[in-house]
Amino acid sequence: MNPNLNADDGQTQTADINAEILDVLHEAKILARRFYRLTGKPLGITGEVAEYEAATKLGLNLHCARQAGYDATTLRNGHEVHIQIKGRCVTDPAKLNGRLGSIDLDKPFDAVLLVLLDSEFNAFAMYEASRAAVAAALERPGSKARNERGSLAIRQFIAISTLRWGGS
Repeated sequence: MNPNLNADDGQTQTADINAEILDVLHEAKILARRFYRLTGKPLGITGEVAEYEAATKLGLNLHCARQAGYDATTLRNGHEVHIQIKGRCVTDPAKLNGRLGSIDLDKPFDAVLLVLLDSEFNAFAMYEASRAAVAAALERPGSKARNERGSLAIRQFIAISTLRWGGS
């Protein structure tokens, strides 16, 4: 950091960078919609769009992509909470099929947030589960995908979580 900058200048720079990142993610969301309409296939940026939706709708602070374990933070009761964000595009919200991406319990995080996106890449629901609930679900015997790959079905995740935003 430049020693000639005071703390307020550093905060302004960070706010400017965060605003620019959100602008880029907004543009990516528009491109993802267009690509899906043209090809019927996702563009492969569901995770980034999910992070954008979570940041804008829940006021989360996004972190760099190289941050192991979590994608965003927020303050709750004076404590910083580290949140891993998982996104899933669901073409038919009545049918919540599929799995979340891998969750590595060896990495630091306090909670996992599932952002469900419709075919237009708009969030329609966000569910949050604590690390303890996620760990208990992943360690329950019986499923190779769950136990070895750290992957939960969307419905399994919803069952252990609370609705943070949206939903029916």
